Amino acid sequence: MRRREFIALLGGAAAARPLGAHAQRSPARILYFTYSAGYRHDVIALSKAILTQLGSNSGGFEVTATEDTSEFSTENLKSYAAVMFYTTGELPMNDAQKTALLDFVLAGGGFLGVHSATDTFYTWPDYLDLIGGYFNGHPWHQAVKIEVVDPSDPLVAFLGNSLQIEDEIYQISDFDYRGSSVLLRLDPSSVDLGKAGVHQRFYGWPLAWTRLYGEGRVFYTALGHEPSVWQDSRYQRLLTNAILWSMRR
Repeated sequence: MRRREFIALLGGAAAARPLGAHAQRSPARILYFTYSAGYRHDVIALSKAILTQLGSNSGGFEVTATEDTSEFSTENLKSYAAVMFYTTGELPMNDAQKTALLDFVLAGGGFLGVHSATDTFYTWPDYLDLIGGYFNGHPWHQAVKIEVVDPSDPLVAFLGNSLQIEDEIYQISDFDYRGSSVLLRLDPSSVDLGKAGVHQRFYGWPLAWTRLYGEGRVFYTALGHEPSVWQDSRYQRLLTNAILWSMRR
């Protein structure tokens, strides 16, 4: 068994436990960072409330939401098991704060990106190495069919082979397809490929993936623009699984 498969198996097993299985362990802390240097998504306030509730329901984590970049210091990050971004643009983090984030993940901390986290830090190459790809337009905002790339993966096994959802659908450029394990991918038969702004690439349209960064576990999903998606129990379960996986719980 390859190391990546072994890690995914361990993480997925943690995510698949009954919710009460986490009750005897103190919840880990998640830093939810929602600074918008570009477009600000209306759903951010709702997302904070939902993540807080998911943490409470699972018993495995509690959420600290912030837009204060000073939270990114080596000392402060010791208090967290994972960092989650719902961000846009060139965030006002200085070199020391950027280094603290990278070192946190390299040493085994979790990192999760939601939706516009790939629409972030285009001028910082290390961030691309961390997250695995960049936003490159959203030609579709509609109901689509999404393929579950590996239905046996514990993070997404509950979804079956595919799902239908309505959201703003991202295209990804500079995708590290070799270093990423794609979980969800757009079914191109469900959209108009002749629409203006569509970029067809050999790796298609990945919508969720995992990867490793040093000793850290990274998860990203391009879904999460619409309030209805955040309120969807399938999306909530995906995020819960991913958070627990990223923390090795």
